[in-house]
Amino acid sequence: MLLLAIDTSTPAVTAGLVELDPRSAPRLLAEQIVVDPRAHGELLTPLISSAVQTAGRTLADLDVIACGVGPGPFTGLRVGMVTAAALGDALDRPVYPVCSLDAVRAACVAEPATQAESGSGSAADAHSVGSLLVVSDARRRELYWARYDADGVRTHGPEVAAPDALAERLPDLDVAALAGPQASQAAERFALPVHATTGPTPLGLALVAAEAALAQRSPEPLVPLYLRRPDAVAPGAPKRVSPR
Repeated sequence: MLLLAIDTSTPAVTAGLVELDPRSAPRLLAEQIVVDPRAHGELLTPLISSAVQTAGRTLADLDVIACGVGPGPFTGLRVGMVTAAALGDALDRPVYPVCSLDAVRAACVAEPATQAESGSGSAADAHSVGSLLVVSDARRRELYWARYDADGVRTHGPEVAAPDALAERLPDLDVAALAGPQASQAAERFALPVHATTGPTPLGLALVAAEAALAQRSPEPLVPLYLRRPDAVAPGAPKRVSPR
């Protein structure tokens, strides 16, 4: 089964092809990741085309699509989701939504840690994964976050919070290390070691979606995890400028 993975929930524009087999672990065939927070719309389709060509396949060969649904900023996140939905409709393929923070946690198991550094205390073991706090940039000096136990089960989140507010909750969350695109920046503030600084990778997205895709279950609705109320609001009634 050939899976196209897409994510635009972070400054990175991510696309890749992964082969799913019920008898073995998912196998990455091609991956294209470019970090540019202002060019999701311009870069995503060319990166998808490049990944498909690199793998020696065509879009018609796809069986399923997995798309990161955030949490993430509105402008970037909608690019990936609209593209995934359009491809799914055009190709008549199912589109499986994946929490982007779940994909980060899954990638920590599938791939070696990219970095193991300590904010305070000893560094995390790059070859083991305990309880993790996955963090990404929510802008406005806030973080998107979720907590995962040693088995990879999400126990808290996803939520959005200021770093100071999240730091106050850390004793109750009981995490061993940080992961995600903002892990290095948060390490000193949270006094935790960094397990990995990767974002949602194609392999991580595929790992989360694999069970449902291989079982050919109907996908959940493709709903974005914005976690914030929109800044834009519907206009109120116009002010009366003439007497009744």
